[in-house]
Amino acid sequence: MINEQRLLDTFLELVQTNSESGNEGKIQAQLKNKFESLGLTVVEDQASQNQYLGANNLICTLPSTTEDKQIDKVYFTSHMDTVVPGIDIKPQIKDDGYIYSDGSTILGADDKAGLAAIIEALEVIHETNLPHGQLQFVITVGEEIGLEGAKQLPIELLDSDFGYAIDASAPVGTTVVGAPTQMKFDATIYGKTAHASVPDKGISAINIAAKAVSDMKLGRIDDITTANIGRFEGGSATNIVADKVTLKAEARSHSNERIDKQIEHMQSVVEKTVQRYGTSADIEITKSYPGFKVAEDTKVVEVAKKSATQLSLTAETIIAGGGSDGNIINGLGIPTVILGVGYENIHTTSERMPIDSLNLLSQQILKIIEIITNNK
Repeated sequence: MINEQRLLDTFLELVQTNSESGNEGKIQAQLKNKFESLGLTVVEDQASQNQYLGANNLICTLPSTTEDKQIDKVYFTSHMDTVVPGIDIKPQIKDDGYIYSDGSTILGADDKAGLAAIIEALEVIHETNLPHGQLQFVITVGEEIGLEGAKQLPIELLDSDFGYAIDASAPVGTTVVGAPTQMKFDATIYGKTAHASVPDKGISAINIAAKAVSDMKLGRIDDITTANIGRFEGGSATNIVADKVTLKAEARSHSNERIDKQIEHMQSVVEKTVQRYGTSADIEITKSYPGFKVAEDTKVVEVAKKSATQLSLTAETIIAGGGSDGNIINGLGIPTVILGVGYENIHTTSERMPIDSLNLLSQQILKIIEIITNNK
C-alpha cells in the first residue's frame, strides 16, 4: 500500500534539511507546507518564544471521514530537531539495506524516520481515501535538549483520546510502555584562590569537587535508577589554585521515591564536603521530565500490539531508560506509548537506518489507524 520509493525519497530529503536543536525554522516551514498540502489543518503554538527553540511546534489535524462519534481520536508525534553534528548531512545508501551518513555527521533518523513514516501514511490516506476518525500529528521542536518543545504545547490544542510517540530505539513492532523521570543536578562548588606556589593559602575547588564526586553513588544505583556526572569544569591555569568548579549531573528512575532519594544523596554529599573544607556551594535541582507507566491492558497498548501482530512483527512491550515527548504528553493526561522505529547507534556518526524498518513503520501507523477505525 505504501510507496517505498517515495518514502525513501522523503526520508532522504528530510535528513538533508539542517535542523539541529534551536535551528528548526527551515524544516518547520517545509513540514508545515507538506501537511497543509495533504489536507490537514496546521496550527502553530508559541514555542519559539523560548530562547532555546528555533521554531514553533506544529499541531496538524485531519478531520474524521465518518460521522461515527464512537471512533477514538488518536494522535502521533515525532520531533523535527536533531542532535549535533547535524549540518550538511550526506546520506549514503549501502548494499546491506541500511542508510548511513558519510561518517562526519549523525544521520538524523532520530527522528526523521518517524516524520517520513508519518508523511507516507498521510500520502496513502490522501490517495486512497482511507476511512478514519479524527487524526492529529504533533510535530515538535527541541526534543533533543530536554523535551523543551513538548513542554510548550498548549493542552487546549491537543484533541485526542490517546496516542503514539514514534521515537524509540527498538525494533519496529516494539511498544515502550514506561519511561523514567529525569532530574537535573547542577552544583557550583567554591574554593579559595591562591598562587600555586603557596597552595596552603588557598582551597582548591577542584579537590573539593573531586572528593564529593568520589563519595557519590553513581552509575547503576538499582534496577530502575541511574545517576551520572556529565560535566566537571573548573580552573583557569596550572599556577592558580581553582576557586570554582561546576558539576552538571542527572538522575533517572522509574520510581519517584528512589529518584528523590538519589538526588537527596547527591545534594547531601556536596553540602557535607564543602562544609568539611569550610567553603560553600550553590545547588540547583530541576525536573527535566516526568516518568510514566501505561498499563498493558489499556487500549493504546492493545492497539499497538495488535498492529504489530497483524504485520507479523514481534509485539513486545518494554520499559525504556530514556525520555521522549511521550513523557510530557502523558503528563498532560493523554495516554501515550512509544513505538519502536528501528534506527541504530543514534546520536553518533555511526547512526544508521534500515530501509525495511522505515517501510514497516509507515505500515504500522496505517495499521493502527485501520484498527482504531474498524474496532471503535
